[in-house]
Amino acid sequence: MDTFCPLVTGISMTSFLAFQCLFYSVSPWLSARISAGFPMLNGKQKIEWNSRTVSTLHAVVVGLFCLYILFFDDAVNEDPIWGDPALVKISVGITTGYLISDLLLILCYWTAIGEMSYVVHHLASLYACYYVLGQGVLPYFANFRLIAEISTPCVNQRWFFEVLGYPKSSKPNIANGVLMAVTFFLVRIAVIPIYYGKMYSVYGLESMARMPWGGRVAWIFSSICLDIMNIVWMHKIARGCYKVLLSSQRKKTELQENGKPD
Repeated sequence: MDTFCPLVTGISMTSFLAFQCLFYSVSPWLSARISAGFPMLNGKQKIEWNSRTVSTLHAVVVGLFCLYILFFDDAVNEDPIWGDPALVKISVGITTGYLISDLLLILCYWTAIGEMSYVVHHLASLYACYYVLGQGVLPYFANFRLIAEISTPCVNQRWFFEVLGYPKSSKPNIANGVLMAVTFFLVRIAVIPIYYGKMYSVYGLESMARMPWGGRVAWIFSSICLDIMNIVWMHKIARGCYKVLLSSQRKKTELQENGKPD
């Protein structure tokens, strides 16, 4: 069994410290200067605000990393199980640091941001990350999973609008809600058949036979857990988006019937 190389360990530790610093120092300082509403929030709201700021930054960095790997890393795409995982290890190392940091924050501030589904999500993800970083196995599938982070900024922005008092029927809120539903569906739901189709295509190959059983369990178990949660979240997002669009259309119709401009 391979061991974690010093570079990967260093990336994970640096990521953890950077996200902790962002939560406790950078986000409060920057948010107070760019958002007039931030100082007015209560203590729990500020904790979640800073947590979502960290989440957004992680999603942007890792999402861009994953798109680059998907389109330009031939070694990973040609051998999904044992392809050269160098770049994938960097992105997974960053994510590992983030997951540990966020899990620690969830436990420390449970009354503000604690939710059992997040704990399950983080633990399942960390279990899978262990095999990617420790053995360099499944780089393609790990990278494919992390592409889902692309939808996270819109999810967080929805919360920012809500806590700042933007009406659900406001144009920025509606635009973000539609974009959130579309991106969430594309990177988390629509890709499910592709993901499992790729999984099926390597089943029984010699490269898979060399994979340790623990890696197979991490691969399959984590995938199923994450997809179940994604489907549940997609259902909630779709319902919320539909209600907002329906309400907005009714309001627009009422204004037109009363002879008033939009």
